[in-house]
Amino acid sequence: MSDSLSALLQAAADRRSDLVSRLIAEDTNTYRLFHGSVEGVAGLTVDRYGDLLLVQSFHQSLEDAELDEIRSFYAGLLPELQLVYNDRSGKNSRINNTLSLAEQAVAEENRVAHELGIRYHIRGRHSGQDPWLFLDLRAGRRRVMQLAEGKSVLNLFAYTCGVGLAAAKGGAQFVLNVDFAESSLAVGRANAKLNSLATRPRCVQSDAFAALRQLSGIGQPKMVRGKKMPPFPALETRQFDLVFLDPPRYAKSPFGVVDLINDYQALFKPALLCTAEGGILICCNNVAQVDGNAWLESLKRSAEKAGRTIHEVEWITPEQDFPSADGQHPLKIVLLHV
Repeated sequence: MSDSLSALLQAAADRRSDLVSRLIAEDTNTYRLFHGSVEGVAGLTVDRYGDLLLVQSFHQSLEDAELDEIRSFYAGLLPELQLVYNDRSGKNSRINNTLSLAEQAVAEENRVAHELGIRYHIRGRHSGQDPWLFLDLRAGRRRVMQLAEGKSVLNLFAYTCGVGLAAAKGGAQFVLNVDFAESSLAVGRANAKLNSLATRPRCVQSDAFAALRQLSGIGQPKMVRGKKMPPFPALETRQFDLVFLDPPRYAKSPFGVVDLINDYQALFKPALLCTAEGGILICCNNVAQVDGNAWLESLKRSAEKAGRTIHEVEWITPEQDFPSADGQHPLKIVLLHV
């Protein structure tokens, strides 16, 4: 196993040589070093976040010898990085391995990583489970940065506001980040302070359904079927030049159900109504078993029912550090000119 694992890690490094050179030239030091599902060890990922080497296993725990092999390999290739291992092979992909006090200190250290000239706060471990920046979404952030100049931008399910930061860096004149988790938005605000931005993004803690219904003009009542809804911030109806929709696979709240397999349209319609005529709506679906073309057709039907026309479609493909054996990436990003 050791020899083959080293060989796989080296092959992945060789394949990324040109990409990494380009990324470094763009002031980027965050990228995936090893994408195990395609590169030979299912469930294993190795990511660089600045000076952090984040190793995660999702299908089964790494043996000590395997982790030592990974540590030794990257100590030779990238000796400046500090390794943190998160075993997420248990229920709901939660981190379940205990670290020594010294390892925990490394994992919880505050760091700053760069992507496309933007600085981001990073920690190997924090109160949540996922890293504070999803690297496969870099292609989406890059496209937003290219398109944002002079535009108003709505970033839904903003998490730590990476898309909103990319928009502000690209010259957007107004950016609104919406997320239910104040802890994520707090990181987003801290990220904004790290950067020199002409426009300071605004953050609103809200259920996405409540925000979308208000912004789109549908309206969010405080009572539904005789039941009082949880408090939510009041927002005025507004359309945006660019809307970015990146929901989780499944989530349920009193305001609605997010279900990317069975009912993406529940979010798509109000997001579309928030998009100005002649504007851009970028939609993400991270469920591997969802067929991209079938999903796009469902979006077109939903747009037609809403009385809106999709004039042009552009697929945004994850970059080369997220390879796909068949070209069908689990993360699907489609840009719609509406």
